[in-house]
Amino acid sequence: MELKQAEAAIEAVLFTMGESVEVSKLAAAIDHDEDTTRKIVHNMMDKYEAEDRGIKIIELENAFQLCTKQEYYENLIKVASQPRKYALSDVLLETLSIIAYKQPITKMEIEKIRGVSSDHAVNKLVEFGLAKELGRLDAPGRPMLFGTTEEFLRVFGVQSIDELPVISEDLVEQFKDEVEMEVEADERQAQEQAADESEQITLDI
Repeated sequence: MELKQAEAAIEAVLFTMGESVEVSKLAAAIDHDEDTTRKIVHNMMDKYEAEDRGIKIIELENAFQLCTKQEYYENLIKVASQPRKYALSDVLLETLSIIAYKQPITKMEIEKIRGVSSDHAVNKLVEFGLAKELGRLDAPGRPMLFGTTEEFLRVFGVQSIDELPVISEDLVEQFKDEVEMEVEADERQAQEQAADESEQITLDI
């Protein structure tokens, strides 16, 4: 298959699938090996950028996806349903960061790092498609393991988790200490507030 035909075939497959397609499947579609296929797709990515097209191809681990460029979002929502936007609070970002760097990880391990219950945060990230269940840990109680998804890579613009900035263990421990201090401060404040309310009730009586 000639180069132009191969590019056209890849474009047709990516457009039709509407989601990421593994390199192995693209290679099978154009009857080429994976290395050659990857080079062809990279060449297509460069062409799309050079021609200032409204679409682009992104690489996600060992797969590629055809998608709309972010700068045309406002044009898109005029004729299509508004794409979902994520409202990521500091708590969700904090939890997602822990999952991204420590995956596979259990809720108990996440809570040990954060110092607070993380059920809601983890469930919300799964609902958003940014985190997913990876199976169960072979340990008592068989707790569920969590990790990031392909959607996570897409949203944060990285090809794989290997591209995430390196964080030292010292920084992780510092973060853990800060969280524990915040939790202790919140607990003291709650205890003081409870004591004040109790005193007020006694005076009223």
